[in-house]
Amino acid sequence: MKYIERWALMRSSRPENLSEHAIDVALIAHMMATLGRVRHGRDLDADRAAVLGLFHDASEIITGDMPTPVKYHDPAIRDAYKAVEAGAEARLLGTLPEDLRGAYAGYFSPAAGEGLAEAEGDAYLRRLVKAADKLSALIKCIDERRAGNTEFASAEATCRAAVDDLAAELPEVADFVAEFLPSYGSTLDDLL
Repeated sequence: MKYIERWALMRSSRPENLSEHAIDVALIAHMMATLGRVRHGRDLDADRAAVLGLFHDASEIITGDMPTPVKYHDPAIRDAYKAVEAGAEARLLGTLPEDLRGAYAGYFSPAAGEGLAEAEGDAYLRRLVKAADKLSALIKCIDERRAGNTEFASAEATCRAAVDDLAAELPEVADFVAEFLPSYGSTLDDLL
């Protein structure tokens, strides 16, 4: 994952690889699942949210990072790419010893792990991971803008609109945006 660079169509002031992104998504998803459990009375497993976040783009080890404007340009491309992703996930799982595949399959797709039905709350966790993915992209755009890179302005506006839509739907996203998003880009001296 450390060799897969993100934002291929953009000039970045600081490159970001898939490993960094996965860790960011995992940490954000963990926080939002914790917010859901503590503040909103949801039965959510924050540790599972973090692991789902770590694996959410694992297929890109094989496919590379397909730029969002290309991936979602039209339904035919989107559907074809989803099939490519599913094939890449199956290929990754196939590299594991057979007795471990079931333990990891559920991180890639719902209801695949250990042959069991999707765990209670997993569908909601997956929505939070998708929101964490969008938040991670927004944070990257904010960081680039603060570094003087105007090339990310359009992407920032698109990401912010997507995050705002998610915040209107998911209270955990609204909480994260209100309380944690402002601190991104701050120095350690600012935070402490």
